Amino acid sequence: MHIGFFVFSRFELLDLSGPLAAFGIANRLGQGTYRLSVVSAEGGTVFDLNGVGVSSERLADQRFDSLIVVGGPAEPACGARAETVDLLRAATDGIRRVASVCTGAFLLAAIGSLDSRYATTHWRHAPQLQALYPKVRVEADRIFVKHDHVWTSAGITAGIDLALALIEEDLGIEAARAVARDLVVYHRRLGGQSQYSTLLDLDPPSDRIRKTLTFARSHLHQRLSVERLAEAAHLSPRQFSRAFFRETGQTPAKAVERLRAETARPRVEEGIENLAVISHAVGFADPERMRQAFIRCFGQPPQALRRAARNAPDGIDTPNSS
Repeated sequence: MHIGFFVFSRFELLDLSGPLAAFGIANRLGQGTYRLSVVSAEGGTVFDLNGVGVSSERLADQRFDSLIVVGGPAEPACGARAETVDLLRAATDGIRRVASVCTGAFLLAAIGSLDSRYATTHWRHAPQLQALYPKVRVEADRIFVKHDHVWTSAGITAGIDLALALIEEDLGIEAARAVARDLVVYHRRLGGQSQYSTLLDLDPPSDRIRKTLTFARSHLHQRLSVERLAEAAHLSPRQFSRAFFRETGQTPAKAVERLRAETARPRVEEGIENLAVISHAVGFADPERMRQAFIRCFGQPPQALRRAARNAPDGIDTPNSS
């Protein structure tokens, strides 16, 4: 299978290197037989947004099974020259699979590949994509979306999630898991998962509260009382509760519940493990406690999110409310 990675001036290097590494690892593990090429409109050295040069071949000289358009700053992606748009349109005509990482979606939209299809991009650029291309059904908060033979993903690390999903489609789940293990990443965040955790918005100013959140994340399977968290912060329970609420805007119990629910959600949607096993693994007392937490955090119980992930029609990773 010949996979091309299309780059343009000032592209984002991680949008290229992450997926490229995933397919390369599949080859090295003996799982895949991928031929990998970096291409551009004119060929030669193309410089990323930090001035790092990457060698490329001319797009017009290649034929692909799959073409992945990488991203970068929105301006060059959405302002591509007409000649580049024509080259991409010709290269994707009749192709088995086309994909984009981050703002590469702007180029797929420009050639009409996203018309009337669900698609995503980096959440920061999603409103611009929708405004410029009203025929695209933009899902602003998805990690990746598949609609028919067209795949789109959010930015940076989401490109790795996309590559793992493509490898799974080609070679099966065990091959994708093997690649994920080598990359030391989770296999795999489902496309319907939110691009970012609401807890990433928690940016407490003090080291004590930041370290306590880190402690909580690594001990979710254990009982995390206010007293234990306060001990990790080297504060009295009363001092800790006041400081935590002042710096995060929520109580320690609510924060821990959200951490557990967000950790459980991808495992619930993947549909492999029993809900009781998942609830125990992330620290909920029982599946009913997890169900209540999911309703509070995501507006739906675990069973509904699992059914939505399982029943997404025609491979479309449609959004789940959260």
